[in-house]
This record gives sequence, structure tokens and C-alpha cells, in this order.
Amino acid sequence: MAEKVKQFELNLAPERKIWSVAELTARISGVLTSQFSNLWVEGEVSNYRPAQSGHLYFTLKDAKAQVRCVCFRTQAMRLKFRPEDGLKIIVRGSISVYEPRGEYQIYVEHIEPSGVGALQLAFEQLKKRLDAEGLFDEARKKPLPMLPRRIGVVTSPRGAAVRDIIRILRRRFANLHLIVYPVRVQGDGAAEEIAAALKYFNRKQSVDVILLARGGGSIEDLWAFNEEVVARSIAACTIPIVSGVGHETDFTIADFVADVRASTPSAAAEIVVKSRQEFQRHLGELEHKISQRMQYILLEWRHHLRALTTHIGFRRLEDLLRRHRQQTDELTSRLGVALEGRIERLRHRYTIAATRIASFDLRARIRTLGLRLVQRSAELGMRMERFLVGKRQRLERLRVQLDERSPLRVLQRGYAICTDAAGNVVSAADQVSVGAEVKVQLASGSLGAEIRTREIPKS
Repeated sequence: MAEKVKQFELNLAPERKIWSVAELTARISGVLTSQFSNLWVEGEVSNYRPAQSGHLYFTLKDAKAQVRCVCFRTQAMRLKFRPEDGLKIIVRGSISVYEPRGEYQIYVEHIEPSGVGALQLAFEQLKKRLDAEGLFDEARKKPLPMLPRRIGVVTSPRGAAVRDIIRILRRRFANLHLIVYPVRVQGDGAAEEIAAALKYFNRKQSVDVILLARGGGSIEDLWAFNEEVVARSIAACTIPIVSGVGHETDFTIADFVADVRASTPSAAAEIVVKSRQEFQRHLGELEHKISQRMQYILLEWRHHLRALTTHIGFRRLEDLLRRHRQQTDELTSRLGVALEGRIERLRHRYTIAATRIASFDLRARIRTLGLRLVQRSAELGMRMERFLVGKRQRLERLRVQLDERSPLRVLQRGYAICTDAAGNVVSAADQVSVGAEVKVQLASGSLGAEIRTREIPKS
């Protein structure tokens, strides 16, 4: 009876399940993923760290707690701005567990700033960074040509901006050469097309000035002109660029980088080409200023000339000229005497040199040197012959010694050299084992052998 009661108690005891760490972490991860698959979380960014792979790692915190977040490269590429420490943001994503560390974290799919638009924040971030690099400095901006002959226009071929530009330019100067590079001015890929157009004009150098134009719109519509690729293409262009994007109240990054900013596309066309009347008026003003300046300069020189003519130096000018003529004659006479003395000394030195050369018998000197050369050649030949005889005798002695010490002489007396498969010389029986192959070198030829037996002397 007691045994039955004991067995009954054992059956009632709960079964103990032991989890591994990996199993427990996987179970928790599954619960979190299923319960928190799509949620929005607001907090402040800290420990922001972008990786070289393009992934973004940061911590989202408030006054009481914090959670790790990761935004992978595919989602980060769609962001218009970049998180930074201290920025308050709202993220959308799912919660799971990073099993190697056993930490739960948010896998972020979307980020938007809290309290300010994402595009406006991206605009301010890029503006601040490019300003720090000096792309907005006035010192790097290029002046516009006075009267350009060829004008490049980068805009949409179907927009109202290009029609306004063509109308204004034709009204002012009908013979201008206009090159329109058609691009998209909004939507995906528009920024890349604008940058490609600017690079094309910069590479070809086919225009004197470039108009970058677009009509008005929202910040989303104008966003192509706020992209970094467009800003850097404008900065790298060596041709002056006038930006006429949007309305008078619209400002883009392209406006800050361009050499001149116009309020509208029409205003950009008016800035690039002045009207014929304005140009003629400008020429008239320049002509009047030049005329006044020339009259003033002539009047100054007349006063200066009048002052010089009344100076005492002009009254004594003839005396000065006479004195300089006399001094010139004296210097000419001195120079002639000095040249005659120089020529006489050179003639005397030439006579002495000619006498010395005449007294020197060059042919006798050549004969003496020839005899000495023949004598020295004979002596050198005899020395070389004695040297070669000595070397031949020494070579013969060395050959005899080498032949006497050659291992082939030993082999000719009936001895042999035994080597193993690796080419090592076998000098003792314990160097090889039974069944090993050896090579026996004789005085003439060699033999291959296999070890059948061996005798090792006892020490």
C-alpha cells in the first residue's frame, strides 16, 4: 500500500524542462517578433554610429529607458536626412533579439524627425555641411560675361520656364546662340540628370554661361535642386552658373552654390543678357567717363609741360648739349688710343708665338714617340707570354692534383658509392631498411638495388 502511495506522489510531481540559452533566446525572439511587428517609437538619438557597410546603429532613449536600434543599408538609402546625436525622431519597425548578445533591439524601417519635416531637416543638414566646406563663399563665385555669345540652359523642355527664357532672350538679342539640355526637374533621377547636364557643358566648354532653371513648386517638387550631387556639380563647373529655381521666396541649395541667384527663371534670363538699350546706355556711360578722364589727363600734362618750359633747366639745355658733345668726343679719342695699344700688344704676342712654333720640330718628336711605342709593345708582348706560360703550368699541376683526388679514381679500383632514394650517401647499414631501394654508382654507370638483408654490427 505504501509503495502505491509513493508511486502516486512521483506521478504528481511536475516535469522539469531544462532550456539551453539559444533555445530560450530564440523563443523570446519569436514572441517579440510576433507581438511587436509594426510599431512606432519616439525618442532621442544617442551613440549614433554609421558603419562602412551603410548600416546605421544608434540608441533611442528618453528620460527613463533606452533601446538599441539598427537601420540596414536598404532602408537607410531611402532616408532624406541622417540621424544625429541629440535629435528627437520617430521610428517605425519591429522588435527582435540579437541572439549573440541576448539584447532586444528595434529593426528600423522608417525614420522621420519629430516636430520638423524630413526634407526641411535634410536641407538644413546639407546646407550646414556644404557651408562649412566653403561652397557658399563669395570668393569662389565667378563673374558673369558682359555679353555672352552662347548660353546653355538646363531645364525641362516642357515647362513654362524654358518658354519664358527663350522669349526674353529673343526679345533682347535675337542672334544669341542658345543650347537647351533637356532634363527632368523633379522626381527620382532628376538630380542625376541635372548633374550630368552640368558636367556635359563643363566638359565641352561650348557655352559662356549656364542657366539652371525651374518653375515654382513645393519643397518636394524642388528637391532635385537640394541634392548634394547637384551642388557639387555646380561647384566643380568652371563656367558661370545662374540659378533661377522657383519663385522669389523659394531657396534651394543650388541657389547658394551658384555664382548668381535669380528669383525666377525670367529674372535669370534678364540677368544673363541685358537689353540692347541697357547695353548701349552702358557703352555711352563708359564713353563719357573715358572722355572726361582723357580730358583731365591732357589738362594735367599741359600744366606739367608749361611748368617744365619755364624751368631754368630748359634755358640751359643748349649748354648741356654742347658739354655732352665735347665729352663724347674726348671719350671717343681715348677709346681709339686704348684700342690701338691693345692691338699692338696682341700683335707682339702673336709674333712671339709664331717664332716658338717655327723652332719646334714636330716630325722628330713624332718619330721618337713611335720608336718608344714599338719598344714598349715588344716588352709588353714578352711579359704577357711569360705570364701565360706560368698560368698554363699552374693549371696543369692543379689538373693532376684534382685527377689524383677524384672519387672516380677510387671507383676504378673496384669501390662503389651507395645512395638512398633521396640521394643521401649510405655509409652505415642502419641508414636503410629492408625493402628500401638504393642506387649504386660504379666507375662506369650505376645500378639500382633493393635491400633484402642487412647486418648491423653490435656496439
